[in-house]
Amino acid sequence: MAVDIVTFGCRLNAFEAEVIRREAEAAGLEDTIVINSCAVTNEAVAQARQSIRKLKRERPEARIIVTGCAAQTQSGMFADMAEVDRVVGNDDKMRSQAWRETRDAFDLGVSEKIAVSDIMAVTEMAPHLVDGYARGLPRVFVQVQNGCDHRCTFCIIPFGRGNSRSVPMGAVVEQVRMLAERGHAEIVLTGVDLTSYGADLPGAPKLGMLTKQILRHVPELKRLRISSIDSIEADDDLLDAVAADARLMPHLHLSLQSGDDLILKRMKRRHSRQDAIAFCDQVRRLRPDVVFGADIIAGFPTETDEMFSRSLDLVAECGLTFLHVFPYSPRPGTPAAKMPQVAGGAIKERAKRLRAAGEAALRQRLQAEIGATREVLIESEGQGRTEHYLPVAIAGERVGSVVRRVIAGSDGERLTT
Repeated sequence: MAVDIVTFGCRLNAFEAEVIRREAEAAGLEDTIVINSCAVTNEAVAQARQSIRKLKRERPEARIIVTGCAAQTQSGMFADMAEVDRVVGNDDKMRSQAWRETRDAFDLGVSEKIAVSDIMAVTEMAPHLVDGYARGLPRVFVQVQNGCDHRCTFCIIPFGRGNSRSVPMGAVVEQVRMLAERGHAEIVLTGVDLTSYGADLPGAPKLGMLTKQILRHVPELKRLRISSIDSIEADDDLLDAVAADARLMPHLHLSLQSGDDLILKRMKRRHSRQDAIAFCDQVRRLRPDVVFGADIIAGFPTETDEMFSRSLDLVAECGLTFLHVFPYSPRPGTPAAKMPQVAGGAIKERAKRLRAAGEAALRQRLQAEIGATREVLIESEGQGRTEHYLPVAIAGERVGSVVRRVIAGSDGERLTT
């Protein structure tokens, strides 16, 4: 057994897991488990620690390496775990040298566990062409950006990912072309702060220009999807692509975080409640069938019941279908951790109410789809997703194919044909 990857967190981590596997195996590591961690919440860090202990019990002879955002921000904590053999930094994990040095450290019996460089010193981003995706895999990710220049008061991720940096457009287009030619039907563009794409590149191209270049120069690509965006940074070219090209999927996931203006200011977000509503209205005029998802935090410090109600109301006012609800948890070293905290019971209750609102909105959207004709990407045996990322129960189709079907019904969780 060579290298097993256990990934927590975002789609970017899922993409990077393929790079880690390639580089670690190329370095000659054997019987190794790599934990690709997430730092977005305390729960995510706790899950990584629990997984490490469980895996060591199950495979006591395997070496365990921890990397990812939590490893970058809390390297000492993971190094202190007896089960952990090495901690590799979040930028280092993408470099072949780090994995060769790890192999050498194991071979030589080096006792120093921590191999974490200064993430804030990283200013460039090399493209990582992932050719290890299994052929026929329906949906694959392409990393176009990493890091974040903003400092939201609740967020630890810039300290795990560094400042914003982008992959040159030509390299992105080439990777998308290669993956499309290999038969992958849907490509998802990923990044930490995707709408900041290009600010560090010559000419400062934006995400919209990149999107248009992909659609123009890779005509064989069937479906292009964009992961989470900051709506206040969405540029005109991106909106034009949403309106004009059916291959760009009508599904946008927004980093909203709250529906209350004072909380948004205390979060150091750059949009207002009305900005969010206006953006959704604008995109819906351009692409009437668009579906929106959003990240919303429940129980941010100082949030009152009235402030929370504005987040709850935002689900209907923005017409949100998919909700990612995060119960607030203080991350060490962030400004929000020093603000007056909301009681834990209130946070859980608010998160529960938000999730219930999200589930009701999804059921409503599923019901509204009945009778519509949709293009369904077959993800696995018996399961597919429409252009709007709505799940479909569908049998007898080849995995990786895109089939047109009339939606016959819904079981409350999935569409049926």
